[in-house]
Amino acid sequence: MYENKKNMAKNKKIKILCVVGARPNFIKITPLIKELKKYPKFQPIIVHTGQHYDYKMSGTFFKELDIPKPNYNLGIKAGLHGEQTGKTMIEFEKVCLKEKPDLVVVVGDVNSTLAGALVAAKLHIPVAHIEAGLRSFDKTMPEEINRVLTDHLSDILFCPTKTAVKNLKNEGIKKNIYNVGDLMYDVFLKKIKFIQTESKIIEKLNLKPKEYALLTIHRASNVDNPEKLKKILKAVQSTGEKIIFPVHPRTKKQIEKLKLLHTCQLTNFQLIEPLGYFDMLMLEKNAKKIITDSGGVQKEAYWLKIPCITLRNKTEWVETTKNKWNILVGDQIQKKFNFINHFKPPTKQLKYFGQGNAAQKILKIIKQKI
Repeated sequence: MYENKKNMAKNKKIKILCVVGARPNFIKITPLIKELKKYPKFQPIIVHTGQHYDYKMSGTFFKELDIPKPNYNLGIKAGLHGEQTGKTMIEFEKVCLKEKPDLVVVVGDVNSTLAGALVAAKLHIPVAHIEAGLRSFDKTMPEEINRVLTDHLSDILFCPTKTAVKNLKNEGIKKNIYNVGDLMYDVFLKKIKFIQTESKIIEKLNLKPKEYALLTIHRASNVDNPEKLKKILKAVQSTGEKIIFPVHPRTKKQIEKLKLLHTCQLTNFQLIEPLGYFDMLMLEKNAKKIITDSGGVQKEAYWLKIPCITLRNKTEWVETTKNKWNILVGDQIQKKFNFINHFKPPTKQLKYFGQGNAAQKILKIIKQKI
């Protein structure tokens, strides 16, 4: 009887619940899922909270990055921060009670990340945070609050950079911190090789390389404030550049509500629908410059060696600013755009984000811990 129980325990699958909720989460979780699937003893279970529910914002990423269909879709969708986080907790708790996982993996800094960590911690399930230790030191950003709380709830902290490790130690977190590199960089290095054959967006939009600027805006601090959004659009319009603008659903709603296409006279703008991974990467690669408030796009611009102007006062990806390939404009956007027209990074880039093997490093540590 004892031997039978021992063998049953030995053959038991190790369940790892992976929580995803927003575009960057989908990209980052891909290489880890693929690594886990190489080992029969691991059973990865994907829980899609539904936080980004537009197909082009989520569904295409599962297809393009070859992510298996989620085992669960919580269908939470948009809402106020408390509502979205609370609903995710209610539904995710049901999944945890049913599956009884050995580890919950949360990614990044969205509401789904914090909700997953809170539920797992209260059920005494170990939590691993991918992209731990990032700090903008700007608590007006909901993401900053999510990051700090998730890190202090987590049992294993996978950091993408040396700076992230230092941030955690400065907050008194001393154990189970690992600098593994950036999972998003893993994906980037693999997929950039195939981009020419996988994307025809340049031809579709009738664009010429380095003859347009790429704009993305989605953060509440920029989009939900009508005056701030107007200032951004007018400042970008005043550059005289041809602007390609994939419009996030949140941003589109505000633009239509405020009739900004007419009032801001965006004659040099080409508004398009949100894009999949390959098309977005192709537009970034061929842009003259990138104007964004996205953390992920800041990194992709850096890796592609495209000058980046970030519509924020602070960034958690401080490494992209060290070599002056990324410049923060934030509240000074109108004053700085004359300068930005002529912005050229003056220095050579340094490598900050690992060697493209973060997934293997993470799995090795998980195997030791679980």
